[in-house]
Amino acid sequence: MEKASRIASYLLSRYKQQFGERMDEIKLQKLLYFTQREAIIRSGEPMFDAEFRAWKYGPVIIDIHERYKADDLHDVVSEESLARWKDCLDYVFTEFASKKSMSLVSLAHGEQSWIRARTGFKKYEKSDVPMKLSDIYDDAEYRKQRRASLPIRRAIQSIYQQYPEIQRIPVIIETGLTLCVTRSVQP
Repeated sequence: MEKASRIASYLLSRYKQQFGERMDEIKLQKLLYFTQREAIIRSGEPMFDAEFRAWKYGPVIIDIHERYKADDLHDVVSEESLARWKDCLDYVFTEFASKKSMSLVSLAHGEQSWIRARTGFKKYEKSDVPMKLSDIYDDAEYRKQRRASLPIRRAIQSIYQQYPEIQRIPVIIETGLTLCVTRSVQP
């Protein structure tokens, strides 16, 4: 298992190389969360062993917070780890690195792991509650199912665009995915 500080250092270095500036801490913390979730989706296990806390702007690893403030994130990820996690890191970086930090906060606020940990707190109220790894696994499973249903959802949307007279009827099937069965509307 990799160290969170090495992954954070990698993300910071890659961001600086691609965008020419230092990544802000909010974005770094969210990219770490999405990296962890993506690793679970792809491999069934976390990439690194670190506890996320449910802070008001989303998941935070306290050690990374302290080291970011001290400008002390210069660890190197081994070639072996980079090879193992390349697709995962590339996906997260491509999907999320160019987004605004507050957009990533909004996405993180939609994660059940963050929502569950903050039960009893207002949305932007300060908290320092640990997020359960089992809840992050739940988030990963949800995303995995959503991705699996994407081709079906795109096909259905295409049908609706081609035939606007078709009535939409939501149907829940055993996998938990919501699909739509169509029937023609008779005038």
